[in-house]
Amino acid sequence: MWPWLGAAGATSRRREDLWRLLGPRPWPEGGAHALGGECLDRSDNVERWRLHLNREQDVPALLLRPRDRAPRGVVLYCHAHGNRFDLGKDELLQGRPALQSPPYGDALAARGWAVLAIDHAGFGERQTPSERALVKRALWQGETLWGWRVHDTLAALDWLRAQPGFEALPVVTLGLSMGSTMALWAAALDERIAGCIELCCAAEYDALLDSGGIDGHGEYFFVPGLLREFTLAEIAALIAPRPHLSCAGALDPLTPPAGLASLDARLREAYAALGAAAQWRQWVEPVGHSETPAMRAQVLAWLDRLAA
Repeated sequence: MWPWLGAAGATSRRREDLWRLLGPRPWPEGGAHALGGECLDRSDNVERWRLHLNREQDVPALLLRPRDRAPRGVVLYCHAHGNRFDLGKDELLQGRPALQSPPYGDALAARGWAVLAIDHAGFGERQTPSERALVKRALWQGETLWGWRVHDTLAALDWLRAQPGFEALPVVTLGLSMGSTMALWAAALDERIAGCIELCCAAEYDALLDSGGIDGHGEYFFVPGLLREFTLAEIAALIAPRPHLSCAGALDPLTPPAGLASLDARLREAYAALGAAAQWRQWVEPVGHSETPAMRAQVLAWLDRLAA
């Protein structure tokens, strides 16, 4: 077991270590207090925003509200990759083949959740510059594209917390594939996030190396020097003892069985050591890289539990 687990000061230092590997945060001119945004359109329960979260580029965002009630909480929705650079945040409204129907925007708003989703750099309304160009630029500057994307996710949470009615609501991260990784890293790095639900990406890194599944990930996924300092279990343990549901397919090359078993064993130990064994669950089905009806049911059940 890790000596820092459960020790507040030591856990904070591990988060600092993770940020160091990601590189400097690209705050906007003026720093965190300069975060802002403008609402561009409101239609039914959907709001389209332009957020000022970083020094480089405005960040398009979707904010959904429940139609008939005050929100019970907020889902910070993290979109997938799948080389759908045109889709980005609109996955929340349109869905994608790897996800069940209805799209999560409809499903979550109908259950009383507000939802915030942004276009990550290289996606949606931010397709230019390309992802490959962004990776190269970041590395030359001693930074990482993944660090930029994680920053935008957490800066969007900073912005949301400053909006009327959102100051004290519980926040849960949710995503599939690249969105799974974002949901996990964001919750690991920010204690304000009450829980993490992620699908189809969380498996221990050494198993990806052994199986060859490593090449299924895009360049953005690889943070220089990460494996010298962290396993995936050590990153995910920064979420403990907060609730964490991890769904995966046993036939998915991005989640090889050995990597799933290793992650599950280590996080069972971590959560048990903190007296929170019931707050971690890995749900594995004999499928590939896709959400199943049973996974969707698990996600919605965990959200109901987190809002209780």
